[in-house]
Order: sequence, then C-alpha cells, then structure tokens
Amino acid sequence: MAGHSKWANIQHRKGRQDEKRGKVWTRILREVTVAARSGGGDPSANPRLRLAMDKARAANLPAERIKYNIDKATGNAEGLHYEEIRYEGYGIGGAAIIIDTMTDNRVRTVAEVRHAFSKHGGSMGTEGSVRFQFKHCGQLIFAPGSSEDKVLEVALEAGAEDVVTGEDGAIEVLTAPADFEAVRNALQAAGLAPALAEVTMRAENTVELEGEDAARMQKLLDVLEDLDDAQEVYHNAAL
Repeated sequence: MAGHSKWANIQHRKGRQDEKRGKVWTRILREVTVAARSGGGDPSANPRLRLAMDKARAANLPAERIKYNIDKATGNAEGLHYEEIRYEGYGIGGAAIIIDTMTDNRVRTVAEVRHAFSKHGGSMGTEGSVRFQFKHCGQLIFAPGSSEDKVLEVALEAGAEDVVTGEDGAIEVLTAPADFEAVRNALQAAGLAPALAEVTMRAENTVELEGEDAARMQKLLDVLEDLDDAQEVYHNAAL
C-alpha cells in the first residue's frame, strides 16, 4: 500500500486482516489453487506456489486445507476453475487503483467492480490506464527501530535493488520479483524478520488526501477489498 507512512499502512492492513480472517483464508486458498494449476503442485519447482503456501502458513491455515486446494488444482480433486483478471481505475482526487481478482464468473466480477467505483466516487479505467504508475517488485518492510546498517548490508549482498528508510523509521527493501525469495531467505537467515514480505505492485508516486476526501477514498478501498472476488487492491493514495 502506498503512503507517506509505510508502517501505519501495514498496521492498518494487519488490523483489517485480523477482523476478516475468514475472507483472508478464502483469498489465500484461491491463490494456492491458481498457483498450483498454472505451475504444478510441487512447491520446490513452483515459486509462486511456495509464496502462496508461505502466506497460508502465516495466516494459520490448516495444512489439510492447503493440500486439498493443491490437489483440486492439479486434477486430484474436483473444483471450480478460476481465472485472474486485473481491473484499473481512479479514486478520489484521481488516485490510481489496481484491483487483482480471481473469479469463476467474469461478468459478475466486472459488474461488482464497476458498481463499487461508481457508487463511491471513483471511475473504472481501461486496461493500462494506471498500471504505469506502479512497479511490480518484491517488497520487505521492517519495523521502525530495526538495524538499518544490517538490513542494508544483507539485502544488497543478496541481490536487492534498493533499501529505503522512511520518515517513520520503517525500512523498505525492494527487489526484482525473481530475486524476492533469495533476498527474503538471506535476511531471515541473518535474524532479520520483516513485518511484511510480498511481491506487490508498488506505487511510484502518491496522491495526498486529507479530511473528507481521505475518508471517501478509504471507504472506496474498503468496498473494493471486501468484494468476494478481490485478491489484492493496490493504490497510490496517502491518507
């Protein structure tokens, strides 16, 4: 999530996930299913599946649920077939928004996304209309107070592209998507545990929103995140 305070955004996201654990589990299991279907059920040969399984374990998903969804995706159990669709649009003040979805009914999903935008002051864009404002990358964020020198040394040696310390003291490590696992593993081996570690769409710039505009933007984001088919919502608003 974009914003001037990465740490505040992380705390906000974690709080929402704790409140809606059932929905978080559903989204992670969809990711496990799609990753296994596209790259096979062996996590040692499927990086995307490894990351999805890491998310599942971090969310305390039961191992049997994870295995069932892998089996379902690889033909060992019957299940729904999901497709991935990305939507783009504009929020309050022209802030850019990307919604990644997994759906078994694209007609339903696009209608729900369009309705959310129109009802809450945003507008849907065309494919590519805001994507250029984001960078696809690995992102690891460390809490304020972490050792900046140690994170910098280990991350850059492991192949990170950049290490940025924010005004709030949070440390952000950025990697190419393909290097994310190697950098994360090196940091963990050095005893450095990130508060957030994911491959994401990181905003290259921010749109500052305050007061009523910030509240309206937050409402739009909440509605989009609550859509059943939404997997991730990225934006460049600093609230």
